[in-house]
Amino acid sequence: MRTLADQAFSRAAGAALVGGNRIRLLKDAAENYPAWLDAIAHAIRSVHFESYILHDDEVGERFARALIARARDGVRVRLIYDWMGGFGKTSRRFWRALRAGGVEVRCYNPPRPASPFGWVSRDHRKMLTVDGMVAFVTGLCVGQAWVGDPSRGIPPWRDTGVEIRGPAVAQIEEAFAQMWSLMGDPLAGDDGHDSSAPAGEAPLRIVSTVPSTAGLLRVDLLVAALARERLWLTDAYYAGMTAYVQALRSAARDGVDVRLLVPNGTDIPLLRPLSRSGYRTLLEAGVLVAGAASLWAATEGALRLTGAVGAELHAVLHCAAVYVALDPDGAPRAVDRFSPETPGDMALAQRVQAQIAAAQAAQ
Repeated sequence: MRTLADQAFSRAAGAALVGGNRIRLLKDAAENYPAWLDAIAHAIRSVHFESYILHDDEVGERFARALIARARDGVRVRLIYDWMGGFGKTSRRFWRALRAGGVEVRCYNPPRPASPFGWVSRDHRKMLTVDGMVAFVTGLCVGQAWVGDPSRGIPPWRDTGVEIRGPAVAQIEEAFAQMWSLMGDPLAGDDGHDSSAPAGEAPLRIVSTVPSTAGLLRVDLLVAALARERLWLTDAYYAGMTAYVQALRSAARDGVDVRLLVPNGTDIPLLRPLSRSGYRTLLEAGVLVAGAASLWAATEGALRLTGAVGAELHAVLHCAAVYVALDPDGAPRAVDRFSPETPGDMALAQRVQAQIAAAQAAQ
């Protein structure tokens, strides 16, 4: 059974299981940003940074200074950003300063008159590799919103990332190289060190998706189908596709503890009523749906998928993303962070579920 499951995941994800890795779970900007900046500061040969959004604000400037400093010391620093992600958030001055400082910058999919609907293809990846030795795959972009503003009572956006050392780093480097080559000359392939030596005991898969392949959807459906005890998810932009919703409902009805953590607010107001309209069908099947004060887009499931895209149609079909799927039967994981943060919301969700179950039983 184990062999068949491995084979199924390898085919669905298009990614083989890679052993010998060491991982570290990073929560929010308070843990992610310092780790990223420290890795960049100690770069010797290369820095590869791919992010959907880099805000032109205090946090963005901090990262820009760090990247420019390494580039001026002779490190090959390469940066990919998404045109749509940067639109209205990042000035041309910001990109010019990076390029003038020696950073190689490429923009993914700017508008082209010859392809009026080409804009739907987006690069939602948020990842960083340094010297081919350490990699970060995360749901965080770069900006003040992820830090928050304590003086004004504004909490940081909730998000999760993972630091990886070991053989899997090479696959993350390959994912970056693939996107880099879509916008110009490919990488020479001589910037990184050999990361094939084991660094730990964690087996994982690097799920690198590109537009129009639906790779993420296949993995999501398989995770839901194979979950045995629990399937806990967070999604900042939930607008579930029919197949995905039915997979969650089926898992819940089969006794799996299915929970969906969604934000109480969103930076896309139009999406909120669309998300809420789909909650009832989940609740009726026994899925617990709870809210969080501030949430961006990290996904944690039976395999601890950590990445940066929601379950809506556009995300799973038209966006490039990279996910890390940690094998559940591998090394011990960090204590789960889901339930303690939202005891009140989870209790409310459980009461709503009980009321729905009672109403159904009375029919």
